[in-house]
Amino acid sequence: MTSSMTPPVILLLAAGASSRMKGRDKMLEEVEGEPLLRLMARRALKSGVALRVVLGPGQDARRAALEGLDVEIVEAEGTDGMAASIRAGIAGLDAPVLILLGDMPEITAGDIYLMVSLHAQAPGAILRAATRDGTPGHPVLFPADLLPELARLSGDAGARDILKREGRRVHLLPLKDDRATVDLDTPEAWAAWRAGRGGRG
Repeated sequence: MTSSMTPPVILLLAAGASSRMKGRDKMLEEVEGEPLLRLMARRALKSGVALRVVLGPGQDARRAALEGLDVEIVEAEGTDGMAASIRAGIAGLDAPVLILLGDMPEITAGDIYLMVSLHAQAPGAILRAATRDGTPGHPVLFPADLLPELARLSGDAGARDILKREGRRVHLLPLKDDRATVDLDTPEAWAAWRAGRGGRG
């Protein structure tokens, strides 16, 4: 099957240690009445394609937050951060992958569905979400031909080098406001974000 006929698989990366959260787990922060991880998984599932969630060793509370959802959970091995998560996420796949970061609560189900849908129209393109003013962000959709390069990633830069090298294939997709770059890594960032939403979230 060609990549143009194969729907993407969504990789929800949620293996981080929340080391800047002062004892709290950002993936279990409550957003819209449920843990962020479960909310992001449910949003991804609305796209209608397969979802793999990448967790780290011993993250039992995160596993529990996903109970009852139609997701495949894989475990990242290694200590090189995002690269380890991506390697674990793509293992055994031969489909395009949409890499979605778990700590970006403003990415909507509609955003994810849009990127999955646009892949069918431009199967050779790397689709990268951006802010309204064009600042590159996440999620990022990689065609299947880049899986071997993703499998060789190391370090915590993620796929940054691939995006740079394959720049001519990158199509930026502006999303509303700054939500393609809003990630919440500290209690202060969470507090500011919730305050900006009038306490909602």
